[in-house]
Amino acid sequence: MVVAVPSNDFGGQEPGSNDEIKTFCTRTYKVTFPMMAKIQVKGGGRDPLYQFLATAAGEPGWNFTKYLAGRDGKVIRKFDSNVQPESKELTGAIEAALK
Repeated sequence: MVVAVPSNDFGGQEPGSNDEIKTFCTRTYKVTFPMMAKIQVKGGGRDPLYQFLATAAGEPGWNFTKYLAGRDGKVIRKFDSNVQPESKELTGAIEAALK
């Protein structure tokens, strides 16, 4: 399952409300997967989810950093924002995790 986690911590790219962000992503990128409420992923007010992800696989460098977790909830790998969602690198890792 893919889940989007909006944050305004990277260059102020997501300043809107949760509804505004969801509308933008749905219209612009045709997003159909679930979207969480906007959270803080860096700094002292970091959400516990990102504390867990960063500890397990490294800090997110920019928006669209992707984390792959296994069925057991353990983080398998982090993919930087320059890795495209449909790249062989990412889809191959997903396929391997599903075996």
